[in-house]
Amino acid sequence: MMQITDLKKEQEITPLLRLGFRPFFLSGAIFSVVAIILWLLMYKGTVSLLPLGGGYWWHIHEMVFGFGGAIIAGFLLTAVQNWTGARGAQGTTLLILFLIWLAGRILLLMPTILPSTLITLVDISFLPAVAYVLAKPLIAIKQYRNLFFVPLLFLFTLANLEMHLAIYYPQTFTTAYAGYTGVMLVTFLMSVMAGRVAPMFTANGTKTQKATPLPWLDKATNGSLAIAMISLLIEPLTGFSNQFFGFILIVSGIFQTMRWLRWKPWITLGVPLLWSLHIAIKFIAYGLIILGVSYLMPEVPSNHIWHLLTVGGMGGLILAMISRVSLGHTGRPLSPPKAMTAAYIFITLATIVRAFGPWALPEKTTLFIDISGTFWIFAFGIFVITYAPMLMKAREDGRPG
Repeated sequence: MMQITDLKKEQEITPLLRLGFRPFFLSGAIFSVVAIILWLLMYKGTVSLLPLGGGYWWHIHEMVFGFGGAIIAGFLLTAVQNWTGARGAQGTTLLILFLIWLAGRILLLMPTILPSTLITLVDISFLPAVAYVLAKPLIAIKQYRNLFFVPLLFLFTLANLEMHLAIYYPQTFTTAYAGYTGVMLVTFLMSVMAGRVAPMFTANGTKTQKATPLPWLDKATNGSLAIAMISLLIEPLTGFSNQFFGFILIVSGIFQTMRWLRWKPWITLGVPLLWSLHIAIKFIAYGLIILGVSYLMPEVPSNHIWHLLTVGGMGGLILAMISRVSLGHTGRPLSPPKAMTAAYIFITLATIVRAFGPWALPEKTTLFIDISGTFWIFAFGIFVITYAPMLMKAREDGRPG
């Protein structure tokens, strides 16, 4: 059990810097809204911004490594306190990490401030810095089970580096493969975390018995995802096989579906904090299968289907998790503001419109992107408006964190 010996010192730290989830959940959500607004304007040519790598590169990079990186950092820097019993990053350390992340966002959007190679170095330094802060307490108490997140962050850094190299060496590295590698890494991380928390959250929230874990199913689910991710990561060295990648995705999606069904998602329909989580997991499972089919059948547009993973899986699961974690770690009951139910619906609609609208009516693609982006803005805008006061105030129960 963690012992806080200097509560007065804790109270001298501004609440926003008392634990990792506070600055990164709030700033990540705000940034996602801003990034989608700018992308919609750039896509239609309404604004003439010239971010590093161009608008397409910037959109993929910032939603995966900018937005996704912030949320992942917030989760891990918060979770390590529960894992180790040691105080999580706070105060100056947390501020430095946040400023590194923020500098990356600003420099990529305004690349004339510094030489492009220096901007790249600033951007790719964020995740290694998080990994270092995360690893110190885990190594100190020899808690190697959770240390696996550290090499995962370095793989994420490698994918980020490949994406930057696509700007400088486009003959070897491609924006799409590097970006998809990042998506697969986030999907893998989400799958691991879902396997750890979804059964427990479901049992606690519905007052039912927790599903008995099947280790082989977890290993098959996450292992197949890892293979898909590695195949993308090493693409510059080995090339890429659509058939192999498609097959692995289908297998992973089937395993993901089997695991999801064992958690009895239908019993969560009366609890928004739970059904939002389960819908996101279903988007991951279904998205993997349909995406796999798209790599075997050219008639299925994989560029649109990827959004089942990015909008529905990544966006949906992030929204469900940050709205729950923020309540628990600010000392509040696990009952989100009523407006969050609308937010969960908006992110679900954003996914369906973005993935299937352009597939059904390609000539209306711009319209569907506008609608989907607007739904995303509504979803995360609601989170920002309702949760900002919680994240910027001390815990309700007076405890540290």
